Amino acid sequence: MPQFNYQGNSVYYKISGKGEPLLLIHGNSVSSKMFDSVINTYSEKYQVIVFDFPGHGQSSRLEKFETDFWYYNSEVANALLEELKLKKINVIGTSGGALVGINLALEHPDKVKFLVADSFEGEFPLESYVNSIWKERESDKKNEEAQLFWRLMHGEGWEKVVDLDTEVNIDFAKTGKSFFRKPISQLNVSTLLTGSLQDEYCSHLDKIYRKLQIKNPALKIHLFEEGNHPAMLSNKDEFFQLFMDNSE
Repeated sequence: MPQFNYQGNSVYYKISGKGEPLLLIHGNSVSSKMFDSVINTYSEKYQVIVFDFPGHGQSSRLEKFETDFWYYNSEVANALLEELKLKKINVIGTSGGALVGINLALEHPDKVKFLVADSFEGEFPLESYVNSIWKERESDKKNEEAQLFWRLMHGEGWEKVVDLDTEVNIDFAKTGKSFFRKPISQLNVSTLLTGSLQDEYCSHLDKIYRKLQIKNPALKIHLFEEGNHPAMLSNKDEFFQLFMDNSE
């Protein structure tokens, strides 16, 4: 099982296929297993790299997540690319992974050739999401289908991972800070923002993305009319073709 060390923690990663490198970055409360249903499709054309954030999936467990979770994991991603000696690669980050991908491109633009940031909430936490996350997570943890899903993502001990993720979302929102340490206007990597107009977690993605595009006119936007969260999985075939068309 391929792993590398980051600040004393073992970080799991996996490489599939051959071709131009493509890094897939998973979202909050899940692991790289979220890509299981699409990884074969992408690995037919690309050398696909996935990894589990520290504290998630097959990486070392943590007692607490860094409050600046999305910046922290962008540094983990950068360390992985350093480990593999890769630069100027394609990146798809979805949900919380989109925030990680944008941080990676802002902080280490030499590492990213093309970025797709899929189904994310913009520069700042959504108040509606943060205010409801604790209650919704407590309810979901009692749901058998949700339990099976999180157990698939993390194995035994999944509940602590979910609790830590809930805590970090709430704690970070209290800081009042942007998810990004650098202004979005400084993002000079070719970037496509994607999502679904029916996203159940991030409503009004059209307005959220438009605000970002006003600050950085180079950003491109593609919104699917249908599909739930995240668009990468609910619009699998169309999303893959969109990526192929824009990454070349």
